[in-house]
Amino acid sequence: MPKTSTYVSKTPGPDGLFVYTAEETEVWGKLYRRQMDTLSNFACSAYLSGQAQLGFTAEAIPQVCDVNARLGQLTGAGVEPVAALIPQDEFSTLLSNRRFPVATFIRRPEHLDYIEEPDIFHEVFGHCPMLCDVEFCRFMERFGALALSLPADDVKILFRLWWFIVEFGMIQEEGSLKAFGAGIMSSPSEAKHAAAGGADIMPFDLLTIFRTDYRIDIVQPVYFAIESFEQLVASLDADIPNLITKARRLGDLPPKFDRAA
Repeated sequence: MPKTSTYVSKTPGPDGLFVYTAEETEVWGKLYRRQMDTLSNFACSAYLSGQAQLGFTAEAIPQVCDVNARLGQLTGAGVEPVAALIPQDEFSTLLSNRRFPVATFIRRPEHLDYIEEPDIFHEVFGHCPMLCDVEFCRFMERFGALALSLPADDVKILFRLWWFIVEFGMIQEEGSLKAFGAGIMSSPSEAKHAAAGGADIMPFDLLTIFRTDYRIDIVQPVYFAIESFEQLVASLDADIPNLITKARRLGDLPPKFDRAA
């Protein structure tokens, strides 16, 4: 996540609703249609089921309060409107309470294909359908609690797991590779890259993930694929602090990108 943002989150009215302009709604609609064309045969079943249950359409940007209420009914999860960037401990505290932070601005037309900042399309379209899955919510809650329990240097390594799974995760589903990570779901360029097989696919392994660096400003050169969301939850039963220490001792694996770019 970048340290500064050129965007400012919106402020809700007295009724808790956010007002979006016609241009902003048009951006949402363009992104929605483009992504659904790609994802209808590439997104995992849990993501597509969550989309259906949340009732997203191209015609309107979802209201945070409506998404929050629906998630509460489905899994006891929820969303919290926040500024574009929040401190890591605030982020982790929200996760530990099954609440996902949502920036309420939407990208400008010139950032249609890719945006480094997490906008509402990334947060709501990308992340929220997976919050309809009970096991995924369990992982999110446990991940947040774990992050709060670790020293800051260890948290930096732990968040590689968040990046490669929650943001860019893949899953083996009925013999096919499907996507669920929000960075794939919400980025036209990333979704096309992933669907075309443009990256290496690695089996899910915590130690390997903890030793794998990444860049936020390129399409990803490597994805990790889990076998199930139950496997993902169970992975947090491992001795995470010891694995992080081991990863630091072994050092990062050779990067699959240009560090100088």
